[in-house]
Amino acid sequence: MAFASLRCSNMDIKGRVAALMNKLKVWPHLTVIALLGALLGGVAVALWNKHETTAQAQALPSAARIERVDGAVGLARSLDNNNGAATQWIAATPNVPITVGDRIYARDNSRASLAFTGRNFARLNPRSSLDVLSLSNRRTQLALRDGSAVFDVGALAPGELFEVGTPLCAVDLNQPGLYEVGINDNGNTVVSVLSGLAQVVGLGGSGQIGKGEVLTLVRQTAADVVLSRLAPNYAGNLLNDYYSYQYPNLYDGRYSNYDAYLNDPYYYDPYNRYVSYQYVPDIIPGVEDLDYYGDWQDVSGYGYCWHPRVDTAWVPYQQGYWTTDEPYGLTWVSTEPWGYAPYHYGRWAYLSNQWFWVPDSINTQPAYAPALVAFVPLTQANEIGWVPLAPGDPYAPRYYSADWQPHYLTQTQIVQQQVVNLSVPGAVTVVPTQDFNRVIDRRVVTRVEPQTLANVRPVLDPLAVDQLRQAAMQTVAARRRIDVPPEIARRLDNTRVITSTAPVAPPFRRDLAQALRVEAVPDKQRAQKLQFRDERQATVAQQPVVDQARAQQMAALAAQAARGDHSARHQLEQLQRQQQQAERNAARQQVLVQPNNAAPPAANERAQQPAAQRAQGEQVGQTLRAQRQAERQQMSAAQQQQRAAMQQQIEAHREANRAAAIQARQAAVQRAQQERRHVQQTPAPPAARPQAQPQPRPQVVRPPVSAQPRPVPPPAPPQRAQPQREERRPPAQMRPPQAQPQPQVERRQGPPPQAAKPQPPPSGRPPGGGGKKHP
Repeated sequence: MAFASLRCSNMDIKGRVAALMNKLKVWPHLTVIALLGALLGGVAVALWNKHETTAQAQALPSAARIERVDGAVGLARSLDNNNGAATQWIAATPNVPITVGDRIYARDNSRASLAFTGRNFARLNPRSSLDVLSLSNRRTQLALRDGSAVFDVGALAPGELFEVGTPLCAVDLNQPGLYEVGINDNGNTVVSVLSGLAQVVGLGGSGQIGKGEVLTLVRQTAADVVLSRLAPNYAGNLLNDYYSYQYPNLYDGRYSNYDAYLNDPYYYDPYNRYVSYQYVPDIIPGVEDLDYYGDWQDVSGYGYCWHPRVDTAWVPYQQGYWTTDEPYGLTWVSTEPWGYAPYHYGRWAYLSNQWFWVPDSINTQPAYAPALVAFVPLTQANEIGWVPLAPGDPYAPRYYSADWQPHYLTQTQIVQQQVVNLSVPGAVTVVPTQDFNRVIDRRVVTRVEPQTLANVRPVLDPLAVDQLRQAAMQTVAARRRIDVPPEIARRLDNTRVITSTAPVAPPFRRDLAQALRVEAVPDKQRAQKLQFRDERQATVAQQPVVDQARAQQMAALAAQAARGDHSARHQLEQLQRQQQQAERNAARQQVLVQPNNAAPPAANERAQQPAAQRAQGEQVGQTLRAQRQAERQQMSAAQQQQRAAMQQQIEAHREANRAAAIQARQAAVQRAQQERRHVQQTPAPPAARPQAQPQPRPQVVRPPVSAQPRPVPPPAPPQRAQPQREERRPPAQMRPPQAQPQPQVERRQGPPPQAAKPQPPPSGRPPGGGGKKHP
């Protein structure tokens, strides 16, 4: 018993010792694991605090850019926040941001171009309206209540929604392509797909529309849906009209032939033309302007930055005006043609006596800001100043409620003690308070002593200071009003639109769908298949027969006429008149002749034939009127190009004459000098035997032949870049950027001639159309 007890005692001691040793071995590992966990937690917290602002800012809707305005175009802000008051319309101008709850309306003979991202655009036609329902990274929802618009979708991310709501259906643009959505005078919704793939979602179900097809939903009978073929002539006129408007200094008329467009629909895609898309995220509007108005340089510590071609006295945020918009507050609207992306994204750095725009990283998700500046209130002098934020300066994303109370998107309190650019000479723009609501330029900017600025504390929220708040409230009243007839405004307010899904209400628009009269299609009806009459074969049989050789000839003549060839223009007009006459004859036959495969109508169907024929005739009339309008616009654009080419030839002729005259004068001077030297070097004859000198034969000095001015050859089109895929196509030629030389001291503002550009626009606009545009 004693031995057994001792044995058990020894075993117990060994067990305890072993357990203790195991604990001693485990604890170091646990300690290391705990330390690593604490370290990773600290890093995670730091990264969260660093990116918290950006992540929460993405919860706010983004902003689209008004790129180009022609005629009388009105803009109504915050439609659901008027509290029953009449809608106030202000004049739309280029570079104005628009966001959720805004409406734009183009009056008679007016148009507007919008950019939702750097790849997706819309062109609003006359007497048309467009509302913004949703605008975020993966969702763009618009409402077309009247008129028509062309939608140019260059890229869609997987799962991204790009939708146009109409009174009868929602049109989801499922693939990159070119689309036209319109509402005719009868209230019918017409969807044309020139390229891409669209899905129509209505109360009667869902259905797809492919390339070269047209879907018509009749208003009187919602179940009456017709699917037909897109007429090549109408498509060619539409393409010609859109591309000549969007790219007036690049377009050469090639898309007047619809087949030419189908063979190469990406020829004018700015993503394949401009190097700026390599440095700036393509979701930012206005990227295509940067190549034309500035240069990219590799700046130490910042990477590739953009420098505008301006003079040495230029300062950011000094050419434009301030406006107060819901929900973002004070917003900068630049009057510079490129002035959108560099003022709402990225920061400005002053290096080597030059200003450089430092964009957001290409791999980040940038968030829109109304103005990346710090305000400098000079209360005693009754002046207001602002200075651009530099990389590293903090910024507080926020939005304002209807009573202009700020709501910050981060819990971190930002105390702004100093900003980097405040010490840069001339970086602070200061104006008298009474001039704050007018257009800002160098004439109204006042000079302030650096010591005065050193004693002022900058602020990020201008509405937190009484002086700035009062000045901000006066900016809206200073904007020019535009007259939209009250009956049109009421009709737009009372027209319901249908969407496939309800728009996502931002924090400042909780009742967005109700206020904007948006009705989402129920899931059960959306899942049903849309029933329609298939008239695609009948449309093909009834289309005017256009000889392929003649179509190619017209495309070639259009390109020659655009370069100033009068003979080509005369031939093109003759062919167009012949084609129009053939189309009118075919349209009459289309109204009278029934399809061959149609069954004999019943008695009750005969009573509906006159109404159907009238509707069909009205539709044909609408098509012909649209074709005539497109032809007039094409002719006007060609005349402008012709005048520009003639002026260029005249200038070349004058320059050649001046050069010839200078050459003639120089040659005469050289001959006179040679004759004098010859006389001086000839020895005198002997005096003893004077001989009769032969009379010199007069020499005819022929004037130099004036160099005839060579005809200016048309600019060769840039090398075509084929996209690799339809969604998020990479640039066809991703050449590595090269460091560019430092800019000269005195540069004129505006784009100098560039060899890489097909043809610098004579009007000062970039090669694409708005402020621009673009490309």
